Amino acid sequence: MTKAKGFADKNLSNVAESLENEPVNSHQAQQLQQDKNDRRHKDSLNHDQPASMGNQQS
Repeated sequence: MTKAKGFADKNLSNVAESLENEPVNSHQAQQLQQDKNDRRHKDSLNHDQPASMGNQQS
């Protein structure tokens, strides 16, 4: 594994920069909110959900 060289993760820094943007009108505010929702949805898809006991086959 490589050692960190004192730089933040590029993906994390891009997200931080996008969150700092202030919307100038309602359309841009809606677009920023949709981007935020899309990131949340993608993140939730990346997490495994435990299988319920009723769905397991013997």
